[in-house]
Amino acid sequence: MTTDSAHAPATPRTAASGARPADHRRTGTPRPRRRNRDTVAGYVFLSPWLLGFVGLTLGPMLASLYLAFTDYNLFTAPEWTGLENLTRMAGDERFWDSVRITLIYVLVGTPIKLAAALAVAMLLNYKARGTGFFRSAFYAPSLIGASVSIALVWRAMFSTEGPVDSTLNLFGINMGGWIGNPSLIMPMMILLAVWQFGAPMVIFLAGLKGVPAELYEAASVDGAKSWRKFISVTVPMLSPVIFFNLLLEMINAFQIFASAYIIGSGTGGPGGATNFYTVYLYTRAFANNQMGYASAMAWVLLLAVGVLAFILFRTSKSWVHYAGDSK
Repeated sequence: MTTDSAHAPATPRTAASGARPADHRRTGTPRPRRRNRDTVAGYVFLSPWLLGFVGLTLGPMLASLYLAFTDYNLFTAPEWTGLENLTRMAGDERFWDSVRITLIYVLVGTPIKLAAALAVAMLLNYKARGTGFFRSAFYAPSLIGASVSIALVWRAMFSTEGPVDSTLNLFGINMGGWIGNPSLIMPMMILLAVWQFGAPMVIFLAGLKGVPAELYEAASVDGAKSWRKFISVTVPMLSPVIFFNLLLEMINAFQIFASAYIIGSGTGGPGGATNFYTVYLYTRAFANNQMGYASAMAWVLLLAVGVLAFILFRTSKSWVHYAGDSK
């Protein structure tokens, strides 16, 4: 015996039975209109930076790239000359002299600055009273070291009968002032750079905090002394930080300008000892009104720094060790 319900067609379950009809709008994927609205909002917030980048960085870079192949003096229209500026550069003795001075400053000053930063960072890594004050005191010169006021103070300190000259005279060392002596200008400039070791010091200090104490304990068990711990534990563990600081400080050293310009009175003196690359570039651009030549110099500097950075990255594989590396 059958009933009518046995032959009734199946009906969908209602809300009373605990089921909901399928709703493809509740899949959790954002609606296209909402996604587009978020994208537009993101670009609106980025627009100040984008406008600044295009107007103050990308635009001037492209303009200088064009001017590098022209003869331009700020008062007449640029005249296309092709590779003439590069040809002039190859035979410019003052240009090569500025290259030599800048390379000496970079190759000598950068390692000394990093060595001083690492040494002070290791001293400040010990927990002792007053370390917070000394960290701030050592970091402060890096904030103001590139200013014109510090360059003026440095020039006064090392001038004839200045504080440095007077102090050396007390010990029977008569230098006659460093400013007028071409052979002493470079050591003075390097001292100014080393005095600003605060920024890499802070980075080294952060890296030292990340070195596991167990490695030093294991080295002590093996009978390693302080110097051996430094060579076998500290340096390998800090190699990524050393690479980072080396790259940044090398790039910054190539861009030295304010202190060299002030100490050399804007002429590259005495005897061309402060004729750094950027100072000579500035002289060509604004003293000689040779903007095309100066633009070519700027791009040569950019390419040279880029090549050196590429070499650093390529050689870093043999001496930079990251956590988890198999080597």
